[in-house]
Amino acid sequence: MLDKIKNLREKTGAGMVEIKKALEEANGDEAKALEVLKARGQEKAQKKSDRIAGEGAIVSYIHSNGKTGAMVKLMCETDFVARNDDFKNLARDIAMHVVAMNPEDVTTLLAQSFVKDPEITVSDLITQHISKIGENIQVGEFVRMEI
Repeated sequence: MLDKIKNLREKTGAGMVEIKKALEEANGDEAKALEVLKARGQEKAQKKSDRIAGEGAIVSYIHSNGKTGAMVKLMCETDFVARNDDFKNLARDIAMHVVAMNPEDVTTLLAQSFVKDPEITVSDLITQHISKIGENIQVGEFVRMEI
């Protein structure tokens, strides 16, 4: 049971009590528990979507060739979260995704399969972080540049 909890925690970032409840609801089935956690995360994100995301950070990513880069404005509710390493890493991952996939706009970006984990979309990635961090998170805008 502890191995399943640890594995699900690594995948979702959810709390141990929440993971234990999901495993109990899924009768110990890890895949079903993951679906339960995903659904709960989407519910949490939906509840938080009306909150104003007036803080955030602008984060950049430059590809190793030095010829392609992106800047992403990722918005959240408080400056406390904007300074959080998880939030900054999310912004950097999104900027890296923009460099790799060159989306046309924010709507396209959110619908794309995430470059580091094609099993989820960028929107799913943000939803996971909303559930973990507990604040509304939105992509404000982005810019991609290349030589």
